[in-house]
Amino acid sequence: MVNYRIVVVKTDENGNVDVKDLEAKAAQSAKNLAALMITYPSTHGVFEEDVRRICEIVHRHGGQVYMDGANMNAQVGLCRPGDFGPDLCHLNLHKTFCIPHGGGGPGMGPICVAKHLVPFLPGHPVVHTGGDKAIGAISAAPWGSASILLISWAYIKMMGASGLTQATKVAILNANYIAKRLDEHFPVLYRGKKRVRRPRVHRRPAQGEAGRGRRGGRRGEAPDGLRLPRADHLVPGHRHLDDRAHRERAQGELDRFCEAMIGIREEIREIEAGQAHREKNLLKGAPHTAEVLTADSWDRPYSRQRAAFPVAWVRERKFWPAVGRLNHVYGDKNLVCSCPPLESYR
Repeated sequence: MVNYRIVVVKTDENGNVDVKDLEAKAAQSAKNLAALMITYPSTHGVFEEDVRRICEIVHRHGGQVYMDGANMNAQVGLCRPGDFGPDLCHLNLHKTFCIPHGGGGPGMGPICVAKHLVPFLPGHPVVHTGGDKAIGAISAAPWGSASILLISWAYIKMMGASGLTQATKVAILNANYIAKRLDEHFPVLYRGKKRVRRPRVHRRPAQGEAGRGRRGGRRGEAPDGLRLPRADHLVPGHRHLDDRAHRERAQGELDRFCEAMIGIREEIREIEAGQAHREKNLLKGAPHTAEVLTADSWDRPYSRQRAAFPVAWVRERKFWPAVGRLNHVYGDKNLVCSCPPLESYR
């Protein structure tokens, strides 16, 4: 942390930054305030309506504003981060512009800065890049991976301005469709003043029918389109598909996703009602790999058939997970994902 300290700012009842708390903590740290990091739209899937005021507060107390571009998929063609007041913003090409992302990489994307930071953009010992006061090179290749960047370039060229804007609108519509359909089973915690949601989604090229078994989302293993920033609520989103055939296919995928999540909620209710064992149940037993399901012995209180085919359509399009889930991180039996608790950062 090079002697930096993180100060966590409160959120209000709508999930937005608590501006009063920010103002107080910014004033308290004015002599040493370095920067504020903010995600826009927020990780809860809602636009921060006071984002300009938030940036103004930080600037007034001597800090810079770094905007996480993870949710750019809700902005492309509709708004521009530079208008809100941040000093720098990074874009994840795998979340908005179609590069592959999995197994740890390849991560790629630009870091955009305001004019006053241009002189400090990183240089390179071979190719002239950066500004007059450039810091050292941060990548062996001066502009990153050409093979990866070409994918995003081709996607943007083929979609065009109108196509990218329409894709953003469809993504927002899909996120609200999922939130509405699942609300009875998984209440959405934050919606914003207008009661609508913005998507936290990964934009990818059209792929085939969804082939995952529906237990990918259990205990931290989020299925495609689902993000779990908090343990007590969901942030639904989904990738877009644009032509008519793909729209029909996407609608089918959205409905299958919702049916899967509703089915998981029913399994939770079975545990709550005492109809399923609190430890040996479908939720804690997932994922059920091919090796587990074809083993000679089966000592679980539920059937192999229910474990393998929790919903009817999975019989035709089953995705057999090859590995189990990541449990007991850092030796803590209560943790089931790779993220340490917030206390670890304080």
